[in-house]
Amino acid sequence: MAKQKLLSVLAVVSALIGCSGTHAFQSPRHGAVSTRIVPTSGGALPTAKNGHAAVAAASTSTSLGMAPRYDTATQKWFVSSEDEGPSAGYGPIGSLYRAGPVPFLQRIVNADTYEQAVLKYMAKEGCDRVEAQGNMDAYLENPQDWAYQKMVEKKGGPKKDYANANMDPKQIILSTMWAGVVFVFAYDLVTGLQEGRYAKPDFGTDLLHGNIWNLPF
Repeated sequence: MAKQKLLSVLAVVSALIGCSGTHAFQSPRHGAVSTRIVPTSGGALPTAKNGHAAVAAASTSTSLGMAPRYDTATQKWFVSSEDEGPSAGYGPIGSLYRAGPVPFLQRIVNADTYEQAVLKYMAKEGCDRVEAQGNMDAYLENPQDWAYQKMVEKKGGPKKDYANANMDPKQIILSTMWAGVVFVFAYDLVTGLQEGRYAKPDFGTDLLHGNIWNLPF
């Protein structure tokens, strides 16, 4: 019951933040939450599938002493050292600060796919884990903007530092305060609806159990 309530709160928080036009987490344009991590055309972020294409890039990478490798038997990427593992990057809260609730929720509900995509990106681009996670989070938050930025970079444009996006101390403080307000509101809303505090239970109906159009407010 507690787990279900927490998931409900997270869903409400995501919806509230995603629909807000002046929130502190995201840019004005953002993508919807999806349970799949899928590359798009024009700058696709690699995923665990079709990993053979990035094996050569991993073996010739010079940016890292070692790079994640692809196991053809299990068809999964695996780390070559601790410097490439989760401990070398940042957690879901880091994704929340950098790119908003979409990558944060993806890391919770789709953790293995997220991890595989990060490892493949590291192998293909020869970058460290933090940079790979920053790009993965930016892709999940808005695939079109991420792909466009990559096209700009290929044409000689400035490279965007996704690894440190929105990590200015002032931005972190504002984001934390906003997240606290939204979470408290969402938790009260979800628990209030479940307990019937936001309807008149004497009539035998509330927002979760009954006809929403005939509530006796």
